[in-house]
Amino acid sequence: MSRYIKLSAGIFCLFIFGFIAIKVYMDSEMVIDNTIYNFICKYFMGNTMTSIVKVITWFGSTIGIILVCIISLFIFRNKKINLCIVSNVLIVTVVNNLLKIAFMRARPDINPLATETSYSFPSGHAMISVAVYGYLIYLIYYHVDNKVVRRVFITILAILILLIGISRIYLGVHYASDVIGGFSLSIVYLIIYCSVTKKIVKKI
Repeated sequence: MSRYIKLSAGIFCLFIFGFIAIKVYMDSEMVIDNTIYNFICKYFMGNTMTSIVKVITWFGSTIGIILVCIISLFIFRNKKINLCIVSNVLIVTVVNNLLKIAFMRARPDINPLATETSYSFPSGHAMISVAVYGYLIYLIYYHVDNKVVRRVFITILAILILLIGISRIYLGVHYASDVIGGFSLSIVYLIIYCSVTKKIVKKI
């Protein structure tokens, strides 16, 4: 990816996050929140789907992320790369928690299908899944030689990131703007983090 594309994507995502952040700070209602949630309820809500969604959202949970990272450490088996993986998780988690405290947005009041106690904005599942699975996509791109295997894993992880975000809206524990804001800011973070660790990853 060229510097121009990364810069453009970063600025665009930062703009989206900034716009949503201002709306949240001003406690302004966002049409997109009700629109997306109502759409999901109308066309996808059901007992079977709820069970599937709870499995999907688990991959963005603390336990899920920790297990994925542990497995990744055994797969890459390189101290520098492993340090990058661990540091990535710690940094994005701290940033997310600080932002939640800063905005203190309450969770949606819509009879959620799951229980959460922390603040709502930005979505931790959204932010951390983009950072963790996005970074794994980055590592796979440089370290998996088989093109077919590489494309399959990258595609699966990319879809998983999207589904984790949607799962949070489906379960009623996040507004759509929480998820979009989390995705946007985490993409900016990921671009920066990948740039910082690029030499370490490529030299291995």
